Amino acid sequence: MTTDPMTTEHIARAAADAALTDEEFRLVVRDWIAETYMLERNLRIRPSFDYARPWYNALSARGFLAPGWPVEHGGSGLSIMKQVIIVEEQERFGCCRMNEMGVVMVGPLLIRYGTPEQQQFFLPKILSGEIRWCQGYSEPGAGSDLASLRTEAVRDGDEWVVNGQKIWTTRANDATWIFALLRTDKTVAKHAGISMFLMPMDSPGITVKGIRDLTGGEELCHTFFENVRVPHANLVGELNKGWAVNSSLLGLERVYVGLPKHSAHGLARLHDLMTLTGAWDDEAAVDRFTQFQLDLEDHIALYEAALEQVVRTGEYPANISLLKLSQTELYHRITEAMMDMGGEIAGLFDPLVEHDNLFLSNQFLLARPTTIYGGTSEVQRNILATRVLGLPK
Repeated sequence: MTTDPMTTEHIARAAADAALTDEEFRLVVRDWIAETYMLERNLRIRPSFDYARPWYNALSARGFLAPGWPVEHGGSGLSIMKQVIIVEEQERFGCCRMNEMGVVMVGPLLIRYGTPEQQQFFLPKILSGEIRWCQGYSEPGAGSDLASLRTEAVRDGDEWVVNGQKIWTTRANDATWIFALLRTDKTVAKHAGISMFLMPMDSPGITVKGIRDLTGGEELCHTFFENVRVPHANLVGELNKGWAVNSSLLGLERVYVGLPKHSAHGLARLHDLMTLTGAWDDEAAVDRFTQFQLDLEDHIALYEAALEQVVRTGEYPANISLLKLSQTELYHRITEAMMDMGGEIAGLFDPLVEHDNLFLSNQFLLARPTTIYGGTSEVQRNILATRVLGLPK
């Protein structure tokens, strides 16, 4: 073990955080965020990395950026419960959303499947923000049916030549690297013959075009690959076993997407709206709000039970799909109620002058894709039907 004082301090702090109860840790996180956060709160859209960098660096220095990574890789080795607490407290305070794909997806991927050389090169650069990532999964015609992807990589000596296109590559216009699933064998079943590669976004032959969404943003992108050359050393895991590599990320992703924070935030904004419009005098509106409260409590109980199962077994079971399904569809219903109750102000994209945290149209539109990305609601129901209930495919 190195005796570098910063590393020693990091190890000691991680051990101290791990020793706290979840309730004690939540208070520590809450106080630290209140003292440290330096950017605008409750931003309407996710900012550029350059804007968010000071907060990214602060989280990294404190050990809160990659709290689930092992300590030897620069993380804090904290339980999933404590990881969720960090996310919840940032949401509660209104901290800006950041591009966390490197921390949440690529880091765990490399820790589990990467070579020592890949770990030594990429992990420190993720923690420092030197490398930031986008995900090359979905393609035109291969979204929910990801196994149908056609972007291919053909071996040429010590390199692979990549041709094809990806779509909905979030923040590709603000990323320096992409982790992508590519077709490396077209002679086998579609779930086989897929491999995971890492590519720098400034590679010759990569072109990115923004896709303007309904909120006016362009963080969704179309990414094209034309004779892009990738070293074989950038293969993650075994050749043609990329589907298994990807599957290991899905459980963790659905835990994060299933966080109650989105629906809790939406319900808090609905409360503000009802206060602003006097809707508390409307019995039907109060009944509707109360039902949302009960639904959210049900989801929180479901979420806590799922986390306890993950902590106990160390695995992400198929029924974890319930989290994403429950949370995103509740978020839909809450934001639909905002539009119903908002009257003429429901059409405004900008925050209200009298309440700068209410911008109803934007919140409604942000809720729409949540039932699509990370596996559609239909896909989640299929998983639950076949893998949990044992129904035929």
